[in-house]
Amino acid sequence: MSCINVISRNFSTSVVARAAIKNVTVVGGGLMGSGIAQVSAQSGHNVTIVELNQSVLDKTYKSIENSLQRIAKKTFKENPNDANAFVSEALSRISTSTDLPNVVQDSDLVLEAIVENLSVKHKLFKSIDEVAPKKTIFASNTSSLSISEIASVSNRKDRFAGLHFFNPVPVMKLLEVVKTPETSDETYQKLMAWGKAIGKTTITCKDTPGFVVNRLLLPLMAEAIRMLERGDASPRDIDIAMKLGAGHPMGPIELADYVGHDTTNSIINGWHDKFPENPLFEPLKSLQKLVDEKKLGTKTGEGYYSYKK
Repeated sequence: MSCINVISRNFSTSVVARAAIKNVTVVGGGLMGSGIAQVSAQSGHNVTIVELNQSVLDKTYKSIENSLQRIAKKTFKENPNDANAFVSEALSRISTSTDLPNVVQDSDLVLEAIVENLSVKHKLFKSIDEVAPKKTIFASNTSSLSISEIASVSNRKDRFAGLHFFNPVPVMKLLEVVKTPETSDETYQKLMAWGKAIGKTTITCKDTPGFVVNRLLLPLMAEAIRMLERGDASPRDIDIAMKLGAGHPMGPIELADYVGHDTTNSIINGWHDKFPENPLFEPLKSLQKLVDEKKLGTKTGEGYYSYKK
């Protein structure tokens, strides 16, 4: 009987989430945007991806198709018919557009996953605030900017929140739901239910710099880099220490290379500008040097480590 109740509750939550948030608009077709669109479509939601030009959208759609095929191959090893059905059903729920004002008129949720630039985000939300229906919730996938500041240009601050996903979105289970002082409880509950409906484990955080994960992770990486700059230990020894001594799957210097030094440097400098008294946010000379030399980590083949063959 208890098992039936659990199944019933889970089904009920999923149905409620789909009823409240059925049509999702994802602005931005990069790694994060495509991943968010994919998991939304997989869970039965209608998704429209919006980008500036169709060529980007075509690439985004193809990358989602490839990702779905990889998942289907692993999930339905013995049944290619089910694998094909899984892919085709998910893709049937995804559409693309370059006309954001038109798309949002039928959206329950508009989620932006664009460049980490406050003025660009302001411009986006200003352009759709008047044309989106009253029911439409706005959300940002920002990893470092204040949700309240992004929402400041909107007339729907009660229907504005942060939805911070992690890369790669189809794999990473966590979703940080960021609630500002003005986010209504109704909006918050809808987003928590939607996060669970798309298969994520949801946690709640106030609108504080870096939310939970990055607020802890970036200072850790920064302190590791400071150790390196002081000559206290080598990159290899710092990484081994944290993997074997603290049980981390990846060392902080390796992680910094993986994240990308342009991203980390931009976040730390932004936090330093806003909170200059906090020593954890002090800019890092070696990090800035790597950015200036375009040695951004794994994506360029060199960072604190070299990845060139």
